[in-house]
Amino acid sequence: MAEPRNRYSTVSLVLHWLIAALVVTQILLIWGHEATEGATSREFVNIHKSVGLSILVLTLIRLGWRIANPAIPLPDTTPRWQKLTARGTHVLFYVFLIAMPLVGWAASSAAGRDILWFGLFEWPALPIGGGRETAGQLMDLHELAAKLLIALVVLHILGALKHHFIDRDNVLHRMIPLIPRRP
Repeated sequence: MAEPRNRYSTVSLVLHWLIAALVVTQILLIWGHEATEGATSREFVNIHKSVGLSILVLTLIRLGWRIANPAIPLPDTTPRWQKLTARGTHVLFYVFLIAMPLVGWAASSAAGRDILWFGLFEWPALPIGGGRETAGQLMDLHELAAKLLIALVVLHILGALKHHFIDRDNVLHRMIPLIPRRP
């Protein structure tokens, strides 16, 4: 099933926006964790872990879909450096959306903490030791990656808005079909 050339397929759109919504959910869950204590705080963390692993699975599905259905090229008028920046940004998204859940999973495993996926089943631990010290180092890496991911999201949004309001092309229409296509 090849991608249509004027917009992305429904599968691409659903995966893109679902993962984006889950990333925002992750930020809100961590804010909730930091604003509370005790059982409520731990519940925010447990949900955060489940959502993170869901992002990992969905990102792997999205990556497979993307390999089978390559991205629609940017307009010919887009300068080469912008095309390279866009490609680099998308590669980094995949790196972060795969690495961050893996690092979080590794931290939980190193600390000997169970992951109960949305209360339905126990997610298997990775064979990682090291205890709290290793888990702490992994969490430092996880938090740094979160900050970099937020910066990447801002860059991505600014790029999309630039295409829509400055370049006045149809790049944003491809991911948000409700935006009318320009002639």
